[in-house]
Amino acid sequence: MDHRPLGRTGVAVSPFCLGTMMFGAFGNPDHEDSVKIVHRALDAGINFVDTADFYSAGESERIVGKALAGGRRDGVVLATKAGLPFGDDPNMRGTSRRWITQAVEGSLRRLGTDWIDLFQIHRLDPAVDVDETLGVLSDLVHAGKIRMFGTSTAAASEIVEAQWTAERRGRERVRTEQPPYSILARAAEYDVLPTCLRHGMGVLTYSPLAGGWLTGRYRKGRDVEPPGSVARREGFAAVYDATSRANAAKLDAAEALAVLAEEAGLSLVQLALAFVTRHPAVTSAIVGPRTMEHLDSYLAAAGVELSEDVLDRIDEIVPPGHTVNIADNMWNTSTRALEPASRRR
Repeated sequence: MDHRPLGRTGVAVSPFCLGTMMFGAFGNPDHEDSVKIVHRALDAGINFVDTADFYSAGESERIVGKALAGGRRDGVVLATKAGLPFGDDPNMRGTSRRWITQAVEGSLRRLGTDWIDLFQIHRLDPAVDVDETLGVLSDLVHAGKIRMFGTSTAAASEIVEAQWTAERRGRERVRTEQPPYSILARAAEYDVLPTCLRHGMGVLTYSPLAGGWLTGRYRKGRDVEPPGSVARREGFAAVYDATSRANAAKLDAAEALAVLAEEAGLSLVQLALAFVTRHPAVTSAIVGPRTMEHLDSYLAAAGVELSEDVLDRIDEIVPPGHTVNIADNMWNTSTRALEPASRRR
């Protein structure tokens, strides 16, 4: 598997990043099975692994730590995140100096490592001055606890503010962004991806298969079945609401894309992943398998190149910059000011 530069960091990563949200109670509770999935991904050439303290309340990080023990750690670019609630304590969340310092120590312990290659702010906290957040992250870089840091689901304006603040205050810069991006959710093309390009940032995109809508599972004439995980059903109810007109439109688009993939001699998964990794701003697409079969279907997309004709036909189905169901932009978890109700009053 080829490798790509992670922005201007000098670090090279695989075009697929192994996402581990499905490891633990949130998806696959079998630790040994999850460890085997990690090993299979590494053996296939993936050298980039992403997790978070929020995933199954730290269980995912512990599983990743087990998988990287025994000499696997040094060859992996290891990323984790903090910021979303980690328990009921109101101070065990957000981006304060107090919590980020504590969160990094907790992640290091669960991952069984001395350093984190990429530490990401799961969501920027509007209640915290960005300089406060950049300050503690810079100190953690200087202390050797983390090598670099990034954001997730940040608006373009927040990315620019962080870059300018770092320059004015002499802080380390935000090096990466992790936005939602798929054929069905293309809002990042308007400003987030171009902004990352301008600032030399690496981009690792999540949900390239649109939460399963681009796996071939959802087709015309079939019921829209929510995920088997209770946590995912409750946390992402709007994404799978069968009565939603936006999801009906998403089903139409998924059906058209499945037909296009078949005509191109590809699986829908191959089409979806090849589309995301082709964007010049995108370094790596996060793939989050729950089973070995899922991982194998993702690995089959490695090296797939889409022709201009196929790309043009994708644009006809879902125009550039357009998101079929606005809920897939995840603005409700990060930038509420961009939600329709907030924009008009």
